[in-house]
This record gives sequence, C-alpha cells and structure tokens, in this order.
Amino acid sequence: MNTEQMSSEKYGAGNISYEKLSRKALYCMYASGIVTGAVLLFIIGAVNWFWLVPEKIAVGQWISAGLAALILLDVLVSPYFRYHRYRYSINDECIDIVEGYLFVKRNIVPIERLHKLQTAKGPFDQFFKVAKVVVTTGGGDVTISFLEEEKAEQIADSLRRRINEIVTEQRAENGNR
Repeated sequence: MNTEQMSSEKYGAGNISYEKLSRKALYCMYASGIVTGAVLLFIIGAVNWFWLVPEKIAVGQWISAGLAALILLDVLVSPYFRYHRYRYSINDECIDIVEGYLFVKRNIVPIERLHKLQTAKGPFDQFFKVAKVVVTTGGGDVTISFLEEEKAEQIADSLRRRINEIVTEQRAENGNR
C-alpha cells in the first residue's frame, strides 16, 4: 500500500480509517521548508557579517555554524517526518487529525461542535495545488492541511452538509418539546 492510499490503525474499541496525504503535500512541505531555512540562514549570515566577523569572535562563529547546521538538518528531515506522520480521519461523529515532527499531536473535534468552515490556500499551496480546510469550534481552530484542492472542497462540502443535518435534527428535537 503506498502513501497515497488509505491506511488504518486501531485505537480503542473501534477501527479508525485514516487518510494520508498526496505526494504534492511532501513537495509543498519541502519547498516551504527550504524558503524558511534560506531566510533563517540569511539572517544568521547578516548577523555574522555585521557583528561577529569584523571582531573575529570565535564563539559566535561556532554558534552560528551550529545553528546553520541545525537549520539545514531541519530543512532536510522535518518535511519527511511530518509527511509520513500526518493523517486524518473524518466520520459522522468527528474529525481526527494526527500530525507532528518532534512532538506528535492528535486533535479530535466532534462535528457537532463546528461553528465555521473555511478553505484556504497560501502561495506554496497555490503553486502545488493543495489547500487547507480550517474548522472553527468554540475552543479554537483545527486545520486539515496539504489536501489536494478537489479533496479539500469535497471535505468542506461534506462537513457543511453534516453540520446542516445536525442543525436540522436539533431544531426538530427542540420544536417537538
């Protein structure tokens, strides 16, 4: 089974079927990581040029070299782990997102708690034709990131329909009392 197909894992009493991201997501993660890393390396270089190099402060140069090495390592490694760890599941009851690099976090959001749905695309998202679905609850925002554009629209439409069903059910229950 490749990474673009569904994988499933068992948590608790039932099976949860998770979807993985497409390869476009990996390329988008690498591109944004490279640009961020380049900006940070430029800042380190500017600090060295203006403050450390003229005075030949060896400790500062070693610290800068260490930071540069960590940034380069992060640019190379972070997208790979983020891509392979990222997965999401959407069913009639909740949205479940697992993501992370060094620290893995899991967000579970009951669909009945959703207040707002939004799709969004940044510059890298537009270039790689991926999008985000941002769901807002009373407790904050949760984002399903790096989805193919069509998939993001399908998810947003599906969630919108489910929210409308829940609201209709709640209105019917309140009207019958």
